[in-house]
Amino acid sequence: MSTQVSRRNFLKLTWGVAGAVALAEAGGVAYMFLSPRTVEGEFGGVFTAGPVDSFPPGSVTPFTSGRFYLVRERDGGFVALYRKCTHLGCAVPWEPAQGRFVCPCHASAFERNGELVNAPAPRPLDRFAVSIVDGIVQVDTGRPIQRDHVSEADFVYA
Repeated sequence: MSTQVSRRNFLKLTWGVAGAVALAEAGGVAYMFLSPRTVEGEFGGVFTAGPVDSFPPGSVTPFTSGRFYLVRERDGGFVALYRKCTHLGCAVPWEPAQGRFVCPCHASAFERNGELVNAPAPRPLDRFAVSIVDGIVQVDTGRPIQRDHVSEADFVYA
């Protein structure tokens, strides 16, 4: 007894399998895109910056992979500033000669603590939560903290 599959049934089966594979791949991509990234040391997770002593008072240290600047004020307080301008989201570089952050897109300027000094940005730079555990500075880049003004509560002291 020979069982032959017609050409039509073979093509139906082939297209069905190909469609199922494509649907599974699209679902996997959608899951990867929508799932939160909480990997330590990557943007969206907890980032270990380093020992407190490695950041001298008055320093501004960029963390490119973390997308933030770790600022240590002269009084020893730490604040982590998101490098994204609050105007249109351009990456804001630190300009040491001017002693401030200056957005290259529309010239918004921010003090070293993130305070807005030149519009069109509507508010200070967003910040990330900073914690100091056993002398190690850690920054949680999972959720930027918006602020209307800079306050003493923004800073963490060792």
